[in-house]
Amino acid sequence: MTKSFTWIVLGLACIGGALAFIGLAANGGLALAGYAAGIVLGTAVAGTAERGQPVWPRRVTVTLAVELGILVVFSVGWLVSGSHRGTATRMVLLVLAAAAMGVRTAAVRRLGQMSTTYLTSTLTALAALATRRLPDEWQRSVGVIVALVVGAVFGSLAATQSPSWVPAAVLVPQVCVVLGSPAVTG
Repeated sequence: MTKSFTWIVLGLACIGGALAFIGLAANGGLALAGYAAGIVLGTAVAGTAERGQPVWPRRVTVTLAVELGILVVFSVGWLVSGSHRGTATRMVLLVLAAAAMGVRTAAVRRLGQMSTTYLTSTLTALAALATRRLPDEWQRSVGVIVALVVGAVFGSLAATQSPSWVPAAVLVPQVCVVLGSPAVTG
């Protein structure tokens, strides 16, 4: 009887592990699909970089405004769903967040040859400090790393300690970028 019970528990654990893997695969697949959809949408709005374009084309601001719209929908969904988000709600929020990131990537690419892997590129440049040679624009790289770490800490604290603040953490920086863009101010 004990052996049978052990095999049953082992079988259930394997099924549970497979189901957990399927859930992780679904999350990853949805995130990638949302990101890809965001890139398609963002590229359609932003267009592609053109020779002689202004430093900050108006279409970049429009694209970032589209991202802001997606983030508003995300924030409303976040607030309406409260702390009891079911699987479907979490998946929709995941797709929305990933789509917003894709739209942002398309906007940044419109600005020209800028790395969309800025964090890893920045870390690589900062690692060059070990060779005692300062990389070009190292101050900006340090500033970006500090801003990313501070943003990650505050975003994590908001999500875990005060979830109702997540929309503010998501929307305020985006509103500042859109309203501060040369297309709006200039």
